[in-house]
Amino acid sequence: MAERGPMHGHQLRLLAEEEHIDLWTDITVGGLYGAIKRLAAEGLIEELRVERQGAYPQRQVWGITQDGSKTLSTLRLNALREIVVKPDPFDLAMTRLDPDRLDDLPIVIAARIGSLEAKLADHDAHAQAIASYLTLAEKLAMKHGSYRLRAEIAWHQELASLLPEVIADEKARKGTS
Repeated sequence: MAERGPMHGHQLRLLAEEEHIDLWTDITVGGLYGAIKRLAAEGLIEELRVERQGAYPQRQVWGITQDGSKTLSTLRLNALREIVVKPDPFDLAMTRLDPDRLDDLPIVIAARIGSLEAKLADHDAHAQAIASYLTLAEKLAMKHGSYRLRAEIAWHQELASLLPEVIADEKARKGTS
């Protein structure tokens, strides 16, 4: 709506499908109608008119409000500025290990590395399969996801190499042998 003007829900859905939004984001095409209702309730879009074409049902045509334009501009700028690195529950678990399960750590970490490697392989295969549908910026966003997974794998491999020391330190601190 911001770039292409007022649209009804079906037009937005077709646009999302045309731009293959669901292939490289976590936005589902089916979630658009719920999003329209939420945006309208927040005053970010407004119904401009109701129209009917041929035998199709009546459709509400939505346009972005002045508040919606301001909010969108702010969201875009904030998304470019913000760095999001959320705490990983894994880190908390690693810092509060169960002293009775320390010997399980090598198997758990190896499985985790395997899962991350599989996720990276799936991500890269998906990126390659959809590459012809993506803009340069979208391809770069997909590459960013690949780089993040590679960094996770490298960190976990470092952790795996240090596990004997981590386990020895935990046993010494907890007074177990």
